[in-house]
This record gives sequence, structure tokens and C-alpha cells, in this order.
Amino acid sequence: MEQKHIANILDQYDQNELYSDFEALSVCNLCPRNCNTDRLHRKSGYCKTGSEFKISSICIHRGEEPVISGRKGICNIFFTNCNLQCKYCQNHQISFNCLDHSRDEMRLEAVLEQITHILDQGIKAVGFVSPSHVIPQVKVIIRALKVLGYKPAFVYNSNGYDKVEEIRKLEGLIDVYLPDFKYMDKDIGREYSDAPDYPQIALNAIKEMYRQVGSSILLNDDEQAERGMVIRHLVLPGNAQNSIKVLQEIADKISPHINISLMSQYYPTYHVAGHKFLGRILRRKEYQLVVDAMEDLGINDGWIQDLDSYENYRPDFERKDHPFE
Repeated sequence: MEQKHIANILDQYDQNELYSDFEALSVCNLCPRNCNTDRLHRKSGYCKTGSEFKISSICIHRGEEPVISGRKGICNIFFTNCNLQCKYCQNHQISFNCLDHSRDEMRLEAVLEQITHILDQGIKAVGFVSPSHVIPQVKVIIRALKVLGYKPAFVYNSNGYDKVEEIRKLEGLIDVYLPDFKYMDKDIGREYSDAPDYPQIALNAIKEMYRQVGSSILLNDDEQAERGMVIRHLVLPGNAQNSIKVLQEIADKISPHINISLMSQYYPTYHVAGHKFLGRILRRKEYQLVVDAMEDLGINDGWIQDLDSYENYRPDFERKDHPFE
């Protein structure tokens, strides 16, 4: 659908309703950083993001979990910047707030044109990747697509560092939750992601996601999730015990029946070269230790990866249309 046609349709819609959630950006406390800053008038706060649509890539993505991609793939929207600054981030090209992402600012009409072009090819799901700091923008995109007559499944793919209050407001808008659960160790959260409060924050947010959609996954004819939840956990080198604690927390505090994507695909970026643990790839015995623990905890639903998967998941966001190819 062309931008001009999109703009004409949107002009007939109540703009105050379309952008109703942008008011929250005027005194922004959308994420656990609680910056209390005015993002409507400047790019400030922890995430260094204003009110714009700052997107690195909108593309068809076939990722790690079969039920998220389905047979045809998902239209993923990769937002720049992040409310976590994980020093080992696999998407560091677009997530680090110290970088200049101004070239990735887009008009809403251009965003919708790219999304609808993909949906018109038969793709049935739209994923928001790293959306925790741009929830008002996410809501605008969802509303606008519905105004344009599109009804894909919407996937919220976050780092888990979300406020319960904001996740609660997404009920009825998000169909599938795909959060990370990274740490149960506060010191690791502090060192790796500048977030010592990550364990409790993530647990509370994921509990709310679970309340909304439960543990069962509803699939469409393309074997793609229309409703449900998958928790992702990336096993980090030298941190197998942290991973086991995360799985124990999920089994004990949420449910052992949730689908878990246990990933071994970690690879060291140049940002962590020389780090005692993060400067190397994951060892087979480390990953197997976590896999065995998952089985012992009775977590039987989900996916594990081959240890050499780190060779296959290395996005290059300089290739905006096809960063994973």
C-alpha cells in the first residue's frame, strides 16, 4: 500500500485517538528506568529516544522458534536503542544508545508502507523487537494497521525489562509474548546489563504476560502462533548456574508448562573481546548442564539449539532489508 494512500486513510481517523498514548512520553516512566523525562521535545532519558519512529529494519524474519516464524516467516520491526545496555548484545549495531541512530528515523506512513508490503505477500504476523522503550509507538502502529484493514497476530518480543503496568495496558493488543528472561543473579544483571533489579522486574512482567495469554500456544494454518507465549533464554559462557536458576524460577513461580526457547547461539562481539567469560563461545558441557536441568525441572515444552548455532545467527543491520541473510 503506497504512502499517499495510507496517509489519506489515516487522515480520516481521529489523530488524537491514534496518538493518545504519546502523552506518556511527556513525563516518561514507561520502563523500569523511570527517567521522568520529556521525550516529546528532546531525545533524552536512558534510551536516548524521543517520540519518533526509530526503526533499523522491517523485514521478513525466520528466527529461532518455529511457532513464531511459521512456514512463511514474520514481519519483524527492529527498533533502535534499548532500555537495557547488555555489553554482549548480539544486536549491538542498533541497540547501543551511545551510537547515532538518527538515520533510522521514519515517518509513520513509511513504516506502514513497508509493513503492509510484507503482509500483502501472505505474512500473517507482525513482531515488535526491543519495544519496551517505545510502547506508545507500538500502539500507534497496531491501531493504524487495523484502520487500514489488516489483522495480523502481534508479537511483543522484549528483553523482559518491562513494567507490569505497561504490559497490563497491552492486553487485547498483543497476541503473542516473546520475552527474554536473562538473569536471576543481581550482580550479573548489574555487570552485564546495568540492571541489578532485572530478576524481579522480569519475573513480574512475565507473570503478567502469562496471566494474559497462558502457556498454551494457538497455531494458525501455517503452524504459526496466533496466541500464546514463549520465554527465551540465552545461555551465556561461564554462567550456567545463572541459567539454571532462571529455569527454576520459571518452573516454581510461573509454570513448568510454558514453552522455553533455550538458546546456545551466543557469540562474542568485539565489545567483549578479552572478557573472562563473554569473550568466548559457549562450551558444550555448559549448555548440556542447562539442558539437563530443564529436563529435571519438568520443563518439556520448547526448543533447544545445536551448539554450532552461533555461526548462523549473526545479523548485520547495515543490510537493512535483509539483516539475517
